[in-house]
Amino acid sequence: MSAALNTFFYMGGYAFYVWLAVVMTVLPLALLIAHTRWARRALRRDIARRQARERRRMKAETHP
Repeated sequence: MSAALNTFFYMGGYAFYVWLAVVMTVLPLALLIAHTRWARRALRRDIARRQARERRRMKAETHP
């Protein structure tokens, strides 16, 4: 690695604390994004199931 890049990653002796802070910021944000996407997909599946059920119910009522 070049000296400038090595100096950047070393952070003047505070690398552990700086990179720990970066990880402790990025990791929860990534988990929040993943959870939000998962919950959105689950909600859309639930809505689709309810709509399909309602369509089946309406069809059954109109065609006895």
